[in-house]
Amino acid sequence: MTTDASNSGGGTRRTDVLVIGAGQVGLAAANELKKAGVDYLLVDAAAAVGDSWRQRYETLTLFTPRSISSLPGLPLSGEPDGYATKDEFAAYLVRYAAVGGHRVDVGTRVVALRGEPRAFEAVSRDGRVYAASAVIVATGAFSEPRVPSLSHRFPDTVQQMHVADFQDAGSVAEGPVLVVGDGASGRDVALAIATSHQVFLARGRGRKLFPERILGRNTWWWLQRLGLLGAKPDSIIGRRMRRIDPFPNRGNDDATLVRKGVVLKPRLVSADGCHAIFADKSREAPQAVVWATGYRDDFAWIKIEGAVDAEGQLMHQEGISPVPGLYFVGRPWQRNRASALIAGAGDDAKYVVRRLCRWIEASK
Repeated sequence: MTTDASNSGGGTRRTDVLVIGAGQVGLAAANELKKAGVDYLLVDAAAAVGDSWRQRYETLTLFTPRSISSLPGLPLSGEPDGYATKDEFAAYLVRYAAVGGHRVDVGTRVVALRGEPRAFEAVSRDGRVYAASAVIVATGAFSEPRVPSLSHRFPDTVQQMHVADFQDAGSVAEGPVLVVGDGASGRDVALAIATSHQVFLARGRGRKLFPERILGRNTWWWLQRLGLLGAKPDSIIGRRMRRIDPFPNRGNDDATLVRKGVVLKPRLVSADGCHAIFADKSREAPQAVVWATGYRDDFAWIKIEGAVDAEGQLMHQEGISPVPGLYFVGRPWQRNRASALIAGAGDDAKYVVRRLCRWIEASK
């Protein structure tokens, strides 16, 4: 069941476990808590379950095929080797919450988490208070758009946006467009804009793309069957995967980009007036810039000693915080390569909830 925040009532809401974030990892945690018979409540900053996907750019599809992109207990319908659209997956999350009967307070952005074991308190932006014996932070990774400081070198006449705010080619001004960042999102956006604009794509470090299919099978099938999705972050394979960080070639390789009219440029190093300056000293004058430069973490709202280090990074071992009763799910490489994928949400949630339940039993 989804509960509108406006109907959540006054005073302090109490629950055994508060799950902050109702995306795929939060819902996976809720599924495990329900199976364990633990009282829980989810809160989410978005106006509706699935909005974090629904509000992304129009051409976005899942990174992984449907066959490994569902949560425990409810298959994702459709062609197994195909890729669900963002709206399809948003609707799936709504269905998952409804089928599971998971209580969600939407429109509830937590701005402060305080307290100590068995006495945590979360405060929302509009002043509502949630008290819980334990907390699972499931807000996902890199929630804050990251834009380089050199963006300030462009004048106001040049439209600028982060890929988080991009919708489609109609989102950008007429004239040449510079897309900065050639990860999967940057390449998607460049291709989408190239249908109606001249597009320059500023690249960074060399990208490794792996083929979509090997010997007639989706490459993700092979990665799963060979155990590579279970590679631990500090294993030899895990360290190599983290360093290379490959993503699938689904018609977004360099040759396809060029064939579609995208002009590939080296790294953007500066801007001078309306001109973008690249590492090879070439210059272009875009009318708009789309920053596909990733995201950063922002956990300043977690005001619990020992939960966040001096650099603002979460302190945890496979999702288990040094603060008893505080847990995390959805962190990149939390336990293995799959942790950053929908494919790993269920296993990571199961592990964390199992540890949480042990703590609850030991605390009685």
